[in-house]
Formats: sequence, C-alpha cells, structure tokens
Amino acid sequence: MAHQTVGHPVRPGLPDDPRAGVAEPTPACPVEITLAALHGRWTTLVVRELLRGDRTFTELREALPALSDKVLSERLAHLVRMGVLDRHRRAGWPPRVHYTLTAHGRDLGPVLQALWDWGARHRPLPPGGPGGS
Repeated sequence: MAHQTVGHPVRPGLPDDPRAGVAEPTPACPVEITLAALHGRWTTLVVRELLRGDRTFTELREALPALSDKVLSERLAHLVRMGVLDRHRRAGWPPRVHYTLTAHGRDLGPVLQALWDWGARHRPLPPGGPGGS
C-alpha cells in the first residue's frame, strides 16, 4: 500500500501528521507548543538577545531598556519553564545569574527568522494607502 501522500503535492503549512487535522487547538499541537514558548510581549526580543550569546539579567536589561525588571523576570522564568533557557547562578558578590539558550532555545533562531521574513513581506498598508481609509 502506498503512503497516503504519494501522488499528492506537499503543501507548505499542511504537515502530514494526524495532529494537523484537529478541529480545535490542542496543547499537543506543535504550533501551539511553539506559540506557548514565545508567549508574551518582549519574549521574542529576549530570545533574540540570547541568540547573540549568554547574558546576565543586567545585560538583558541594558539591551532592552524599555522592558521593566518585572516583565523581564517573568519572561526569563517562563522561558526557563518552557525549556528554552538554562539559568545558572554563579557564586560571588553580588551573585550573578547567567541565562543560556538550551538546544531547544537555539532551535528557535530559524523560527524567529521565518516570522521576521513573513512580516517583512506582509507589512500592513498604512492608513489612507491603497484600500485604506
């Protein structure tokens, strides 16, 4: 018996996976897992900074000065829970905490690039432009 995709063209965005045929979002859906990892405003920028290399809380705060300490702490804790970051406390005074992307976190690099590329190609029209008011 031939595989069900034999003779059918591959369509981007429609994976040959039973999870792709669900009628509503489920936590097991790979897209939902990715969106959950990147959930929250600023999360993509925190990941971007860590794709450039390991950072301390202070270094991240300096790289993203408009981001509040509270939100940065929340985003870092979320990314650690999601398995995107490792948190390493280093001895000394004051103690320093370094954040490092895990292998799963580094895998988000191409995902962020794909999101960037799509957004760059599909910018919304400015108000008053063709079709705008």
